[in-house]
Formats: sequence, C-alpha cells, structure tokens
Amino acid sequence: MKITTDLTKLYYSIGEVAEMFNVTTSLIRYWETEFTFLRPKKNRKGDRQFTKKDIQYLERIYHLVKERGFTLEGAKKELRKKPNKVVKQKAKPELYYKLKSLKVRLEKLRDSL
Repeated sequence: MKITTDLTKLYYSIGEVAEMFNVTTSLIRYWETEFTFLRPKKNRKGDRQFTKKDIQYLERIYHLVKERGFTLEGAKKELRKKPNKVVKQKAKPELYYKLKSLKVRLEKLRDSL
C-alpha cells in the first residue's frame, strides 16, 4: 500500500494515520507496541505525532500483515531480513484500496444473504 501524504505537513495525528490505512487507531497503537522501530514523537499532551518515515514503516507493516497475510512474528522476521525494502506502488493506490474495501463489504453482504 502506498499512501499519499500532504507534502506540507511534518506531523500527522493518529486519527489521520488510521484514516490513511482504513484501520482503527487502536490497531496503530498496537502495532506501535509490537514493532520497536515504530516510535512516533509525542507532544506535551501525549498525542502521537507521526512523521513521513513512521508512515513508511506503517506501510510496510500493513503490506505484510494485511495484504500478504503475515503473522506479526512473521512480519517482524521479514522486516529484520529486509529492513529497507520499499513496498511497490500501485498505479492508482487510492482507487485500488477503495475498490478493495468495497469488495470486502460486498463479500460480507453476500455472505449474510
């Protein structure tokens, strides 16, 4: 998953990051506890401030766990083996993930019928 970020911003809130990946904020916080290299800054109030580098780490975690089906332990091992590997960018990432989300919702609807 390649996330497009606003180039003028230095920091992103956990809500913004969760929205980018279409996941909950609690999942982002959980991944933060599981992956030691993911350590966003915190402001005086304790709010997380994610940098573009943090978002790139999250892209790799998301790709391995959500798209390729790795367990967290498997993702950790993969990231240790290839720490600087870049996730391949899709031609239209926003469209791709919107369609993927729609597909999942349609499959759930079909299964409930």
